[in-house]
Amino acid sequence: MEQASEDEARFAVGATLYVDGAQAEVAASKRSRGRPVIRLDREAPRGAELTVPRTTLPPAEEGEFYAFELVGLEVEEEGGRALGKVAAVQPGVANDVLELESGDLLPLVDACVLQVDLGNRRILVAQGFSDSR
Repeated sequence: MEQASEDEARFAVGATLYVDGAQAEVAASKRSRGRPVIRLDREAPRGAELTVPRTTLPPAEEGEFYAFELVGLEVEEEGGRALGKVAAVQPGVANDVLELESGDLLPLVDACVLQVDLGNRRILVAQGFSDSR
């Protein structure tokens, strides 16, 4: 899955990235068909995950969250029914989607997601969005 950063500086020559956890530097950078294309200062296996340290990320705006912050949170429906944990956040055409460990998919929209409580590691969702019974 590809989710390239919108921050162009992440792909600038000299920028530091991590390839499957090991540090690498961007040696060359260009765009092709609107997508970043980079060459690193060392070999990277095809499909390797490229990341940056969390400490380099700007703080999220009020009511916004990084996808990695949502993974692992318990999801509860209004009324107290536990739906499970977030396994992934998938990009969608109209909106992103919370993928639960059960396989349920919940739209990441205000009508569905009522509250995200990072401190208590919990997401409260409205009734009627889950296929689980």
